[in-house]
Amino acid sequence: MGLLEDMNRRVKKFDFIDVKLAQITAMFGAIILAKLIPEIMDVNIWIFVVLLVVCAVKPFCVFWS
Repeated sequence: MGLLEDMNRRVKKFDFIDVKLAQITAMFGAIILAKLIPEIMDVNIWIFVVLLVVCAVKPFCVFWS
């Protein structure tokens, strides 16, 4: 069994709470990164908006297809 198949098998065991906890973990990781490298927060807000839209396109398409 390859690495990706093994990871897929493990992720499929997650329930709703596990997924939400993983999302919160990512959020806190981003906050830690922003505190460690404050220059990140000096970037124009529109760059973050563009990155958000670019990253949201595929999940949006998968969800609605």
